[in-house]
Amino acid sequence: MTSVSENTEAQDEKSQISRPLDSKSLIATTSASQLLKPDLAIEELMAEEQKCDTVSSYIWSDEDNDEILETINKDEPKEEPPTNRPSWANKIEYLLAHVGFSVGLSTIWRFPYLCFHNGGGSFLIIYILMLYLIGVPLLFLEMAASQRMRQGSIGVWKVISPWMGGVGYSSFMVCCIVGSYYSVLMAWNLFYLVQSFQSPLPWSTCPLLKNSSSFDPECERTTSTTYFWYRNVLKATDEIEVGGLPIMHLSVSLFVTWFIICVSMIKGLKSTGKMLYVSVLLPYFILFCLLIRSLMLEGAHFGLKNLLAAKLPALYSVEVWRRTGNQLFLSMGPGFGSFTAISSYIPRANNCVMDAFVVALLNLTASLTATVFVFAIMGHVATENTERCYMRNAETVLGLIASRVLPVEASPPESMYLHPSSIYSRWLKSLPQRLKDMVLPYVSTCSIAQELKEVMEGPGVAIVAFTDLICVFSGSTFWAITTFVLLVSLGLSTMTGITQGIITPLQDTFSSLGKYRKLLTVGVCVPMFLGSLIFMRPSGSYYVNLLDDYWVSLPLFFIIILENIAMAWIYGARRFLADLITMLGRPISPIYRWLWGFLSPFVLLVLFVSTLIHLLLKNLTYLAWDSSISNEVIRVYPSWAKVLLIILIAITILPVPAYFLYTLIGVDFTVSMIHSKTTVIFTPEAKGNSLKSHPWLQVRKNQKKVNMLNK
Repeated sequence: MTSVSENTEAQDEKSQISRPLDSKSLIATTSASQLLKPDLAIEELMAEEQKCDTVSSYIWSDEDNDEILETINKDEPKEEPPTNRPSWANKIEYLLAHVGFSVGLSTIWRFPYLCFHNGGGSFLIIYILMLYLIGVPLLFLEMAASQRMRQGSIGVWKVISPWMGGVGYSSFMVCCIVGSYYSVLMAWNLFYLVQSFQSPLPWSTCPLLKNSSSFDPECERTTSTTYFWYRNVLKATDEIEVGGLPIMHLSVSLFVTWFIICVSMIKGLKSTGKMLYVSVLLPYFILFCLLIRSLMLEGAHFGLKNLLAAKLPALYSVEVWRRTGNQLFLSMGPGFGSFTAISSYIPRANNCVMDAFVVALLNLTASLTATVFVFAIMGHVATENTERCYMRNAETVLGLIASRVLPVEASPPESMYLHPSSIYSRWLKSLPQRLKDMVLPYVSTCSIAQELKEVMEGPGVAIVAFTDLICVFSGSTFWAITTFVLLVSLGLSTMTGITQGIITPLQDTFSSLGKYRKLLTVGVCVPMFLGSLIFMRPSGSYYVNLLDDYWVSLPLFFIIILENIAMAWIYGARRFLADLITMLGRPISPIYRWLWGFLSPFVLLVLFVSTLIHLLLKNLTYLAWDSSISNEVIRVYPSWAKVLLIILIAITILPVPAYFLYTLIGVDFTVSMIHSKTTVIFTPEAKGNSLKSHPWLQVRKNQKKVNMLNK
């Protein structure tokens, strides 16, 4: 809709501000043909005027915030308009839903791992900078859009821009695919939780051969934790090409996972909200306890020292910025449609600006807490490994002295066994140069920094690394139960948000489903469970890696870019801020307009292009188990896996151009011109009842137009 004014008399109407649109008033509109009827009553035009969104251009000026608020206080009703849409019981449950979705399993391991390999403190600086300049504005955008429209991802973007209406369907597809393999991660942790109720832990030692007292030779060639993961849990094949039926114990664990999700959501927000008190608050408590315990370990300070050491070259590395951006958006979760779904059940007057900052702060707190915990544990493990290296060297020297290869003067002091870390270095430095030259060829170099690097490299799978960490604590059974309760709770709260991002758009699109909430929840969970069974096969973990490492980032960036463009450039960032000012009844910083309009699109586009280039130029590899050597090996995905990846990317992106074409074909743009000395109005005329289904095609009128029509 375009309106062109030929004089400036209408500029004195600065005192009239219309109410913000709700989901019902958006549907009300006036076609151009009605404006041409001379016998149309003035009262009807005035009634239609109240239903249309007539945000004047002066509202877009920042200095008029106070005047806008004064008019709102004078004209706006103070009570929330009645609606049949359910709401969260209180603000706490609403915030817990957001935090539970954004703080997931990647927060616990991927963040510390990336922090170590991408500059330590430099990574933290980049992450915090991107979080508050890019992450928070985009999070605020999704929350505010849904809170204003009171709809899920599909409905919101249809209203904001019909041409971008397919974005909601893309978000829906991403939620379905991510939910199918993310539930597998939760099922793995649930299986480990059940296995933790044993002493000793089943992964702490290698199993014995049947009818023999000897250990399994395949396990002896590797670590017991790695063997337990690949052989007992996954029953993994050596290659992705080898298929097989779903593993029974993992399938049962997956069924229990989806059963818990279904029960916790079957009564809607009432049951979901109560479950969130446990699944969100409990992980923070456990994480705090693990942090305190880890800081009490010997060598923890060395790990923290490496964490805080910033490597300046990382600040200028494009690759570091790309990895940081990937972690930010995968951890926070914009683009999934879950924030949109959760925010659609909160009253419009809710302060979503503050909510975005709170969610981002709690996400950052969890990430930093997990990072300090992991680095403290790794510092302790590196210290112990270094001390063992010192002791091996001392025993080697004593053996050489006993065999008279080295003189007695080279003997290490007996006190070394009490404090090897400090005494070994002093002893080696105190040796005369002649003796030192004789000793050094027989001993290995012991470096705590090198040990820390090897420890952080660790196993290729995060869950195996956690089982290694658990063995560090005394009373490992207790800490195993505690740790896997933490991981299962994190997975449950994240899966709740993902499932909400599936159910809410379905309810909004098919309003009749709202009457059958229980049936709808079961109808979503059962197909998702059946679809997830493909990842329960012996080669299933390789498919999970394919999706998590190479698929999810690209469609997610694509969706977020289109959301940003739809709001900032098609709907209009200034117009959207004006709507929010009237909706919230408080001023909003104009900096968001510039962040949405310029900084966010630029950064997102750079991340999208760099991720695409990285995907095209890099060989797609996965970590596989080679039973012949009992070790993890890197293999290249076959060509059909790359084709599968392209198909999945296309499936998630396809709804955007498809809905664009649907809109283009469904609306016949004809120009209806009203000749007047003051106004020419261009109005798109829809076929049939299309205007009702496309509420963005509206005619903006004012009192002067009404008077002229009456004449």
